[in-house]
Amino acid sequence: MEFKIALSTVLTTLLFIAPGYLLSKTKKALGDHLSTLSAILIYVLGPCMQVSSFVKLDFSLEDFKWMGFYFLVSFLLQAAFCAILYLLFRKKHEDARYRIMNIAMVLGNVGFFGLPIVKALLPDNPEVMCYSSIQVITMNILVFTMGIYCLTRDKKYMTVKAAFVNPAAFAFLVAIPLYVTGAKNYIPSLVLDAVDLLGKMTTPVCMLIVGIRLATVPFKKLWTNPAVYASCFGKMVVFPLFCYACVYFLPLPYSFKASILILAATPCASIILNLAEIHHSEMELSANCILVSTLLSFITLPLISLLL
Repeated sequence: MEFKIALSTVLTTLLFIAPGYLLSKTKKALGDHLSTLSAILIYVLGPCMQVSSFVKLDFSLEDFKWMGFYFLVSFLLQAAFCAILYLLFRKKHEDARYRIMNIAMVLGNVGFFGLPIVKALLPDNPEVMCYSSIQVITMNILVFTMGIYCLTRDKKYMTVKAAFVNPAAFAFLVAIPLYVTGAKNYIPSLVLDAVDLLGKMTTPVCMLIVGIRLATVPFKKLWTNPAVYASCFGKMVVFPLFCYACVYFLPLPYSFKASILILAATPCASIILNLAEIHHSEMELSANCILVSTLLSFITLPLISLLL
């Protein structure tokens, strides 16, 4: 059952790639438009998705405790795997390809892509939506510290400020008080509905961006780089198995373990390309890792879901 649900949800998500691809091929949308779409996705839609995930739930002290523990566990698992890769690749870090691979195998599309998957697989456990949003936070802590350090090798990015001054963290600071205090009950439904609608746009817009970018990449370059396949295998097979093995024997709720596994198995995060573009490091490899991992997820994610 999990296999069929995961497969149908992933395929539905991937269908959103087609309009972006066709628009780009017919010159109705250009690669130059992606920076604007990405800004809307990161600074508006993503935060709305996070806030919406929390305001849909009624406060439960038990759930809140598990959310706090999920924050800790998801951060430690990502940081540990990133550190292991850093030790494996550090002698080759002069080559920017290995620095990209170091973060591509850890950073995943846990929000825009992962949330609809865990929501579909665990419809009776609404807290998994919050787990997805929490993992966005823990991933962003690594993105703006260890991630940028891997690209630049500059220790100035390893600061608390860099870890927590980002859109995902700000959204979390808004969502948690609304969830804990029940203040959401005093917000007009019109506002909450608008936030929810914007949050639901994250996955389609993310996939539209992937489709537009896919149309700009030569087919041969997309599928002939060994580093891309290594990154995809590490991200969508090795990393989720590592995470699941770490939590499998612990006395944790099923929804907790399932979220750890499925979110770890999501495709490479689009923010990897954003970082590469900002720091002028292996932009083509970054784009191809995102594209290939997203396309291959219709095979890997359903197979990974069989472990549940």
